Amino acid sequence: MRKGLRRSASEPRAWQRMLSGRRLDLLDPSPMDIEIEDIAHGLARVARWNGQTVGEHAFSVAQHSVVVEEIVAHIQPDVAPRWRLAALLHDASEYVIGDMISPFKAALGVNYKDFEERLENAIHTRFGLPAKTPVLVKKLIKQADRACAFFEATQLAGFTHAEALAFFDAPPPGYSLTIDPLPPAAAQARYVERFHVLSEAAGYVTVAAAFDTE
Repeated sequence: MRKGLRRSASEPRAWQRMLSGRRLDLLDPSPMDIEIEDIAHGLARVARWNGQTVGEHAFSVAQHSVVVEEIVAHIQPDVAPRWRLAALLHDASEYVIGDMISPFKAALGVNYKDFEERLENAIHTRFGLPAKTPVLVKKLIKQADRACAFFEATQLAGFTHAEALAFFDAPPPGYSLTIDPLPPAAAQARYVERFHVLSEAAGYVTVAAAFDTE
């Protein structure tokens, strides 16, 4: 039986060993092989903008994700905790595939999108969310994502205000942000802490720390 994106059992190894000890099959990812500690560790060490930002530290995907969740709540204060959790996890697949810039994603085409979507679905299933995020929630998260990108572009990546408006649109009214990129360990800790707060608020049972089970 064909599974995931795998074509045959004889294909070269396509799994990655995580620090938790999990082995994640990249072509057929199982929710059981996904741990929040692995995600946070990876995202805290993945740089936004391919690292082309000012400052002592790169602006990590982990820190970006925490900001996006905050902006989602600013735009829609009554948004359900589970959708705030979805916002925090919106780039979680990048702990495996990295933060590819949008032009490169477009160049890779539909196969990349299928791969990314399969991994995102497994991550959502692992943490109690619907595999597919409702369209209106996805639009809300995308709006917050673009708002965060506006601040990153103008404060860290060398864009002018006009350029950032053209590419990312204006941030939501009443929201301002001064970015101070965190070192990886601090970004990782903040991401994990936020995950547990939102999981509990959403009524999900928090997962045991993967590193305590080795």
